[in-house]
Amino acid sequence: MAQGYVPKNKVRFVTAASLFDGHDAAINIVRRLLQAHGAEVIHLGHNRSVREIVDAAIQEDAQGIAVSSYQGGHMEFFTYMVDLLRERGASHIRVFGGGGGVIVPEEIKKLEAYGVAKIFSPDDGRKLGLDGMISLMLEACDFDVTQLPNGQPPDLTPRHWQKLARAISQVESGKMPELPKPTKHAPVVGITGVGGAGKSSLTDELVRRFLLDFPQLQVAIIAVDPTKRRTGGALLADRIRMNSLASDRVYMRSLATRQAHRSLSQAVEGAIQVLKAAGFDLIFVESAGAGQADSEIADIADVAIYAMTPEYGASLQLEKIEMLDFAHLVAINKFDRPGALDALREVKKQWRRAHSEFQMDDEQVPVFGTCAHQFHDFGVNALYQRLLGELESRFGQAFHVEQTHAQPAGLPQRHPIIPPERTGYLREIAQTCRKARKRAEQQVAVARKLYQLVGARALLSAFPGEGSFADLWQLFEAITSGTMPPEPALADLDAEIRRLAHELTPESRTALATWPKLQQDYAGDTFTYKVRDREVTVALSSVSLAGTHIPKVVLPQSEDWGEILRFILRENVPGAYPYTAGVFPFKRQEELPTRMFAGEGGPERTNKRFHFLRAGQPFARLSTAFDSVTLYGEDPALEPDVYGKIGESGVSICTVEDMERLYAGFDLCAPNTSVSMTINGPAPMMLAFFFNVAGRQEAKRRLIADGRLRGNPEDALQPYVDGKGWDEIAQLLKPGEWEDALRCAVQVVRGTVQADILKEDQAQNTCIFSTEFALRLMGDIQSWFVENRVRNFYSVSISGYHIAEAGANPITQLAFTLANGFTYVEYYLARGLAVDEFAPNLSFFFSNGMDPEYTVIGRVARRIWATAMRERYGANERSQKLKYHIQTSGRSLHAKEIAFNDIRTTLQALLALADNCNSLHTNAYDEAITTPTEESVRRALAIQLISTLEFGLLKNENPWQGSYFIEWLTDKVEEAVLAEFDRLAERGGVLGAMETGYQRAKIQEESLHYERLKHSGELPIVGVNFFENPRRSENELEAPQLTRASKEEKDARLAHLRDFQARHAFPELWAQHQNRPVPNPELDALPPWQRPSAYALARLQHAALTGKNLFAELLETVCSCSLGQITHALFEVGGQYRRNM
Repeated sequence: MAQGYVPKNKVRFVTAASLFDGHDAAINIVRRLLQAHGAEVIHLGHNRSVREIVDAAIQEDAQGIAVSSYQGGHMEFFTYMVDLLRERGASHIRVFGGGGGVIVPEEIKKLEAYGVAKIFSPDDGRKLGLDGMISLMLEACDFDVTQLPNGQPPDLTPRHWQKLARAISQVESGKMPELPKPTKHAPVVGITGVGGAGKSSLTDELVRRFLLDFPQLQVAIIAVDPTKRRTGGALLADRIRMNSLASDRVYMRSLATRQAHRSLSQAVEGAIQVLKAAGFDLIFVESAGAGQADSEIADIADVAIYAMTPEYGASLQLEKIEMLDFAHLVAINKFDRPGALDALREVKKQWRRAHSEFQMDDEQVPVFGTCAHQFHDFGVNALYQRLLGELESRFGQAFHVEQTHAQPAGLPQRHPIIPPERTGYLREIAQTCRKARKRAEQQVAVARKLYQLVGARALLSAFPGEGSFADLWQLFEAITSGTMPPEPALADLDAEIRRLAHELTPESRTALATWPKLQQDYAGDTFTYKVRDREVTVALSSVSLAGTHIPKVVLPQSEDWGEILRFILRENVPGAYPYTAGVFPFKRQEELPTRMFAGEGGPERTNKRFHFLRAGQPFARLSTAFDSVTLYGEDPALEPDVYGKIGESGVSICTVEDMERLYAGFDLCAPNTSVSMTINGPAPMMLAFFFNVAGRQEAKRRLIADGRLRGNPEDALQPYVDGKGWDEIAQLLKPGEWEDALRCAVQVVRGTVQADILKEDQAQNTCIFSTEFALRLMGDIQSWFVENRVRNFYSVSISGYHIAEAGANPITQLAFTLANGFTYVEYYLARGLAVDEFAPNLSFFFSNGMDPEYTVIGRVARRIWATAMRERYGANERSQKLKYHIQTSGRSLHAKEIAFNDIRTTLQALLALADNCNSLHTNAYDEAITTPTEESVRRALAIQLISTLEFGLLKNENPWQGSYFIEWLTDKVEEAVLAEFDRLAERGGVLGAMETGYQRAKIQEESLHYERLKHSGELPIVGVNFFENPRRSENELEAPQLTRASKEEKDARLAHLRDFQARHAFPELWAQHQNRPVPNPELDALPPWQRPSAYALARLQHAALTGKNLFAELLETVCSCSLGQITHALFEVGGQYRRNM
């Protein structure tokens, strides 16, 4: 057990990350430490509203709540939580919070004065340490809840959660309360099985179906998890998986076993009595992970369900499972795994033997294949229907339903994202890269021997020349071609040279033969190369103030053929395979790599910031940060925890008209404009907004050009032209003109949308849909890109930045990111797309921190990607080029001595620029505390401009090449990445590893390692735990200008949303059509912006259910529907994301 305060009572904590906040690294550390100190922790995960957290705390009868909040809106969030606890009569529950430097000292004082027990600051972490913080929390919550007033439950009902919770707490403490006699018999459904069988997901899916079929049903869930024998703590983790708890008809209580070797708590039977007395209609009891000999659940359940997976071992093991003798129903969950059909057959046989049901039809044997992680799974439907039958046969008409929503039923549909025969793709890629490296070294050895032998031959013969590379190669060619006059004394030497020459591959021989030409090309004044059939000529040097000609690219000075060949095969010049030094021959002269992140308040304010950042530059490289409400696909709302986050830490966007105002004044179709959007879960909707805006600009440009719309050409870039908005302007378009304008716009528009759903599930946590559905949306976007020839826009930015921000070290960041990229390659190939159709639409996004490995992150990424794409996938040159964006590390920004952050950012920017990143964002020094101000953003931009325009080293474009250390580090990091590929492959690839939580666990472990070193001082951080300012008082942070969205801005967002939804409801038209089936030819004939929003949503759902391309439909849906409307419509047909630990 961890050292620190030892509680006298059983202390229960609810832990979570705040609403629209995916930063769960800190709260995961906190909940682990609470467990280690003996607390029972009900962990809710990320993105939890105040109401969800308070509901959970009351239902669980917890003494404390711990919430991390890193996305702004904390004042409204925590004060609303205190208010709601008081309103619910639960003010005894202590509230703790933290948000790094985001919550400044003045705000901490206000929140603690309002009633929050403690908001931890970075200084608290330094002074108290992690264990000290946990001890403070435990001591504040160390009281017996059963001794509080109103502990007795005189009027239990399903909705009186606090009285229910208190009664169950009394049961747990051995004080069975007096209970009223139940008025009805509530059946108990028991679910047990081995740990990891998916019991919680299965329970959630069954409860969801009951709620749909029985609108009045009141359901209770008791979930049991084991107590740690050594510490007495417990992780009560089932609640995190339960999406059905959003209904107020569901009550859940998590229980710890509070003893070893048990799958149920001793309090379960008493808790069931409490719930029956309260009048619940149905009770689920989910046990902790059960062993082969465990059948406790059968003693308390009317219907017992045994959940297992196909990986139970040999068939003999089935005979040892006690529960198969007692289970009324068996679910073989995770049925998409190998061997599932064999498992179904064998388990059915064993069930027959155990129950002596040898004559029963095979279809009647109550063993079902299920995939509870799949939305609306046919197997779960079949299990649910059989469970309904069991309940109806035993308990009568209360469980009869005329038409169930759980249709169709049968075996799970198996649509693997990666085909089973391809799950070893990462091991293949690792082997491919290792073979390429080994092959290169073999060729280098051959070339070196040839250099030595030919050199000796030149010295021993009368061959003319000075021994230069060209001289020796000429001699080599003469010997191997047979044109060299014979010299008998040297015949054996010539024979050995000819023998070795056959060991050189054609690629190696060509590389060496053309080396003098390459040297000549780079020795001139200019260099000409082609980009998509367009010739580009660049000057090969610049002149310093001292008159030195600084070459853009410097080649190795060695004459050794081995060293030259190693350079070509492992490094090469920028723009040449394997692209270690860069994917383009030279940096763009007319466009700097600057891409600055911006987003705050409403679209008008962020538009102003964009114009500020673009001022004085001939190009516009915009990078858009969205507020957390938008990131989670929701609309702005009045609830305090939502309202507080509108326009905080990003721009609030919920309609296509918002997007028009956001990019007003920027020509989205111009070749010097590029737009990046950092959004993931709702990326398909935001991309549809963006493409519509680009299409609208093109349509308005055409209308103005031929005089149908009055205005100047630049007016086409504004939301209103001649006082008219889009709804009015669109009436001027001829049939088919809109479709043509949109098609032309998307073929030239430049930019990126992040849309990396794998990374979200592993680290960032802005998933909103089920993973399978989210990947389908990604695939639909890419298919639409291919069909519509979208060549200049990246459909995904495969992101390691957020993996690093969640706590991963640079090697893990790089390995997981590249692995995710190759997973998308495999998925798109499985969808029938050709690699060269989609690979050019993939881009990458990395962090640059202070660790040494960041120096070569781009070099390693480019080399691995190019090698795998060429050697494994047969991709063309364009597909082999990995293009990536760098953002300096947000994790290295500290709230103490914030002025020092610019120093860190400068060093990180230099690494990125020297490594030839394709675009760069430099963080502002005050981002550890607030949304950047204009002053701090200008300084951050200046870091890039000074580095690029003034810093002499970067006048050369391959400064890392030739460094012994850089080359050694590149090889070292590459091998570490390939080793991580092997580990992922052992777990079934990226998706298999995600199922076991491998990536998330590794990231959290590395995050905890960093935090411990930082808190102990073993990792020196200047101004934080080393070289601290002696004049700075305790708990004092710099107080920069805090950038917050104003009340007026937030209210304006709500007003716009109401107006947009009202204008696009078309209630009269919808009233005429709402009872007609979809598709409706009459409504389909209307332009998308004239269709009622309700019909647009119905069309979208129909497209989802019938397998149509959803992105093609979304391009029309967004014309009349808001972001939140679309998100919730898709939840109903694609499933909501289920959180993981």
